[in-house]
Amino acid sequence: MTTHIIEVARVTPATDSDSVLNSLKIPLTFFDLPWLLFSPVKRVFFYKLTESTREHFPSFILPKLKLSLSLVLRNYLPLAGRITWDPNEPKPSIVVSPNDAVSVTIAQTEADFSLLSGYGQRPLSELYNLLPELPVCDDSATVLSLQITLFPNHGFSIGVVTHHAVLDGKTSSTFIKAWAHLCKQHLENNGTSSLPEILAPSYDRSLINGVTGVDEKMIAMLRSLKGDPTNSSRSLTPFPAKTLGDDVVLATLVLSRDDVEKLRERAQRESTTPSHLHLSTFVVSFAYAWTCFVKARGGSDERSVSLLFVGDVRHRLDPPLPATYFGNCVFPAGSYDHEAAELSRFVAAVEILSGLVKGLSSREIETVAEAYAEAFRFVEGSTQFGTVAGSTRLKVYESDFGWGRPVKVDIVSIDQGEAIAMAERREQSGGVEIGMCLKKTEMDIVLSIFNNGLQN
Repeated sequence: MTTHIIEVARVTPATDSDSVLNSLKIPLTFFDLPWLLFSPVKRVFFYKLTESTREHFPSFILPKLKLSLSLVLRNYLPLAGRITWDPNEPKPSIVVSPNDAVSVTIAQTEADFSLLSGYGQRPLSELYNLLPELPVCDDSATVLSLQITLFPNHGFSIGVVTHHAVLDGKTSSTFIKAWAHLCKQHLENNGTSSLPEILAPSYDRSLINGVTGVDEKMIAMLRSLKGDPTNSSRSLTPFPAKTLGDDVVLATLVLSRDDVEKLRERAQRESTTPSHLHLSTFVVSFAYAWTCFVKARGGSDERSVSLLFVGDVRHRLDPPLPATYFGNCVFPAGSYDHEAAELSRFVAAVEILSGLVKGLSSREIETVAEAYAEAFRFVEGSTQFGTVAGSTRLKVYESDFGWGRPVKVDIVSIDQGEAIAMAERREQSGGVEIGMCLKKTEMDIVLSIFNNGLQN
């Protein structure tokens, strides 16, 4: 279904009447650098709103969204900037200059809102119509692009594309909730443009910047991945994106709170060391979804399978960083080169993931470069390399702009790897939504194994 572009607006950060935006420069940290050359993160938020007519939307809804975006960018100023790498600097920085702005594409579509905002199989190509481009070239990379798409008389979507080297999932989700908070305040004629402490970003990087030697290791690793024999490249151009066929679909699998509890009980029953397991919702949900994925792929029992996730370590540092720290602050935890036969067993996956989660607390941040390098070594050799995007702790369904919570939130960028998207269940505390992006034939098999396993 064709999407019509109506306008491409530039939304600048709001300033006081007597102030002018000064330049801002924030060097990337070693937590940011591993994501410098990877594809951007792409999410779509769907909002059901039957009064979003062709007349009402541009005259009432859209102005509120633009105004609140301008206001929130005053707090989230780096999002209006770009990544650059000055020849005289050892690493890239986020740079904001006067008159910098966030590009907001305004579009309209006759696509089926109920289908695209649902949980069933949806064509990936139609979801991409709801997302803007994020301009990146050798010497400059945009941080954030947005697209607001009207589905006349049904609702609208907000497509969010972010550069992962600037925002991790925690920062990105907090920004969306902060934007929604200000929009709702103005919709209710509150008039205030202040953010509560839980939504106000912290830019204090003193603790992270006090660790020496890791930046250089990260940059050397990135240049190696890009095949730079001279170790001198400063290019910000990402690795080429995968080209996917028209038969690729995205679907959301659901675990209820009861399903999660039954999976915990199953893990305790089948494990030989149940008292040592860390049976969080994340562990049992990822383990179950991943084993269904491995079974669906079939093939040799001896083929190599790996898995990886990243854990938020803001609270694990000493002293801990603020929960609203702006930037990446995640540590990779992976287990590699297992036989498919092993990682098709639920209890084996649980035991592996449990050990990885428990081990995060003992990892030193100085070893983060080695942890990423180890993961990248196994990407090519594994026939399946499972990762996780999102988290049930991000509370993405709390992003209410004043017209109600989103009816659906999807991470579309899981198409670039064999990633599983994870979020809290919209309708039930303790449940989980799991996004997968596969060819339709394989998706059918995964859904069958997933649903049958829960019934049995």
